[in-house]
Amino acid sequence: MAYRIALSTGAARGLLALACLWPMLLPAAEISMAFGEKIPPFCFPETDSGIELEVIGAALAYRGHMLKPRYYSFARITVAFKGGEVDAAMTDLGEDMTSWGAHYGDPAVFYDNIFISLKERKLVIKKPADLRGLTVISFVGAAKRYPEWLDEVKKAGRYFEQNDQALQVLTLDRGRYDLVLSDRNIFRYFTLQLQLNRAFHPKPVAEHPFVALNPMNYRPLFRDSRVRDDFNLGLKHLKETGRFEAIYQKYLGEPRRQAAVDSQHD
Repeated sequence: MAYRIALSTGAARGLLALACLWPMLLPAAEISMAFGEKIPPFCFPETDSGIELEVIGAALAYRGHMLKPRYYSFARITVAFKGGEVDAAMTDLGEDMTSWGAHYGDPAVFYDNIFISLKERKLVIKKPADLRGLTVISFVGAAKRYPEWLDEVKKAGRYFEQNDQALQVLTLDRGRYDLVLSDRNIFRYFTLQLQLNRAFHPKPVAEHPFVALNPMNYRPLFRDSRVRDDFNLGLKHLKETGRFEAIYQKYLGEPRRQAAVDSQHD
């Protein structure tokens, strides 16, 4: 009788161990994810490459998942997630998607959004009131993310959103708008590309940081909480091994300015 009890106890312990391991034994999956269709150097749809795709793809691969990017205009990213077209999305465009079944992951990349003006204008942007009377062209979704800065400009009919961010560079240079609201690296990338491909000679610009960089503003979202957890583990591994920084340097040629923010977040 004692032998039989010992055997049963051992079997119970084995089952308990398997139960604890079960989350690690989940099969790998293909994860379809909505990305913006034109946001270099973070995303290059034509080659399925870019900082954001490589970071998220590598983080998911840590647990064996395969990223399947799908590309949308910025305005349709959240629509695709709500409609069940994709398993995940790169951003929520400033809208809390929890009620739509979203499980938020840790920040994979950071967008350093700033106002940009022509230097010759000598504009000073320190507070929302400084935008009074000025025209602003921005990326899609900025009005939702920065209402305290953009609501009044929008009500005055002086705010415009443009999915093609190369046009932001061109229209600012030609004086059609007073300010561009863009990620610093995206604006620099498109300026360089226009110089290389169209003999573009841009006027000098001034940068106007206006909000503290918040890593939590740009978190990917997942429909399955277990995939989210696998992603977070993979992202942690990328940072610990230095691969995260290596991906940034591959595209930008220099370490990210947000390193200090990372250390505070981690």
